[in-house]
Amino acid sequence: MLNLLSQYSQSRVSWFLLLFATLAFEATALYFQHGLGLAPCTLCIYQRMCLLGILLASVIGLLAPKRLIFRVIALLIWLYSAFTGFNLAFQQARLQFAPSLSDSCTLNVDLPTWLPLNEWMPSIFNATGSCAEKAWAFLTIEMSQWMIIIFSCYLAVGIIILFAQCFAPTKRTTWRN
Repeated sequence: MLNLLSQYSQSRVSWFLLLFATLAFEATALYFQHGLGLAPCTLCIYQRMCLLGILLASVIGLLAPKRLIFRVIALLIWLYSAFTGFNLAFQQARLQFAPSLSDSCTLNVDLPTWLPLNEWMPSIFNATGSCAEKAWAFLTIEMSQWMIIIFSCYLAVGIIILFAQCFAPTKRTTWRN
């Protein structure tokens, strides 16, 4: 099984699927913001940035999936982004469902000076909503809880794929690029 996963990770198809899934989540976030008029909060913008990190990881994996160094760098970026996104989603869910007096959410997005996306694209990266607001739910699960599920899945799959890198694929396989 781990041999097969190692082989899959050396295929551009797998990295493209990661790219496609991440683009679908980013497009969904933009639809919620611009199509449904849901104002994103600061934590929402940061979670979107984590999805962009996973998108970057998929592009790096697409560049040279057969080279171990590219796969490992891509996997480490993927895992860091998924872990950070999970923590942000968990923090947002805590603000929504079990707030304490010490919990707060900043009003302005604080991005690095070398990448001020909120200044370059304010319609996408400016936070205008409240982190504690429950604006959308599907199957009685709030958006922050969905993001916990999504980032948990990204994290679990990334850990398994990283572990699979220790196992070389066998010669008798049928998976192709």
